[in-house]
Amino acid sequence: MSDPTLSTTGLRVVTREIAPLGDLLEYADPADPLVWSRRGAWLVGVGDALTLTAAGTDTASLADRWREVAAAAHVDDHVETPGSGLVAFGALPFDPRSASPAVLTVPRLTIGHAGDRTWATWVLPDAGAPDPTEPIPVPFGPHWSAAVGPGALIPEGYQDAVRAGLAAIAAGEVSKVVLARDLAGTVPAGSDLRRLVRSLASGYPDTWVYAVHGLIGASPETLVTVAGGTVTARVLAGTVARGADPDADREAALALASSVKDLDEHGFAVRSLVDALAPLTKALATSEQPFTLALPNVWHLATDVEATTSTETSVLDLIEVLHPTAAVAGTPTDAALAAIARIEPSDRGRYAGPVGWVDAHGDGEWAIALRGAQFDLAGADERGIPFTAHAGAGIVAGSDPEAELLETRVKFRPIVDALA
Repeated sequence: MSDPTLSTTGLRVVTREIAPLGDLLEYADPADPLVWSRRGAWLVGVGDALTLTAAGTDTASLADRWREVAAAAHVDDHVETPGSGLVAFGALPFDPRSASPAVLTVPRLTIGHAGDRTWATWVLPDAGAPDPTEPIPVPFGPHWSAAVGPGALIPEGYQDAVRAGLAAIAAGEVSKVVLARDLAGTVPAGSDLRRLVRSLASGYPDTWVYAVHGLIGASPETLVTVAGGTVTARVLAGTVARGADPDADREAALALASSVKDLDEHGFAVRSLVDALAPLTKALATSEQPFTLALPNVWHLATDVEATTSTETSVLDLIEVLHPTAAVAGTPTDAALAAIARIEPSDRGRYAGPVGWVDAHGDGEWAIALRGAQFDLAGADERGIPFTAHAGAGIVAGSDPEAELLETRVKFRPIVDALA
């Protein structure tokens, strides 16, 4: 909930450049890490100065509430780079009807690193409080491995779900629907969850590696970024496993690039994003044809989108109109959400929802929470910390249930391997 004194006193925010600290993960909370990382750039949060929550049906209010927090804050930022100053880490549910709320958290301490610069931001509610102390590292706990098993939708059930999706397409209910299945498991009680973050960041450095409120993963898909009025987004839809050798790998990429089914699926996703962005942006540009994007385990069809927006438009405003995209829900959106709720046996929670950070200017970086797992930190006991992992596939006319099941297996690989 919002602090009622913010409107009059605000948060005191102090950012200073500091000497390099080495492995920034050592400064995160082992039990509940708060991390955002890609290509050697890091944001690591510690503690909780302020948390804003909203039900899934009221996520639009977060942008206005965040503006109030930012306007009331007293920011002393000597670094002035993306990720410095007042920053909140956030995660939103996939479906507005989800039991999982939307959350924005301002850490008491945020440590950032990009290029050759390292900085620290301290947030103090009391404007008269003394200057903060230096960050303190926490040694890593022992290595651990997870127990992973079937979730609510077993492989045979998933193929039945795909058939139900194809029936909805044949009936004209949807043109595309993205259906997911889950795995469930536990990690030992007291596990240092930073080890999972480290494994993902090492194995998938080109993805957005995130850890926010027990949601941990490595997403290849940018939802939207905003920096000084420039908006960028990347659409991923259409997937094939990497080949076992260079020749097979090239053949896999060529087959994906010429697949009518995958190109149709990708086209739905690009059109939904462009249509959603258009009212809030100008000079919107996208490539005419998708390109093939290589990740360690898969090829994706990808399209980059760029536009400009006014300084009054927050990244949270854009998230509100963009999410959920056709890449993770389907099209038409409302019909696809209804089909997912009917076909999938359980709440997705924050899987495939927006995850990222926002600053006082409304700039920020947000990805779609894919290739990850949600840890039930509140449900942890002596038996362990429960988690659920999801992976999905886009279903269009001509989709094959067995092939879609295989696609989910490939997409599970990053998080399952890291949990092992």
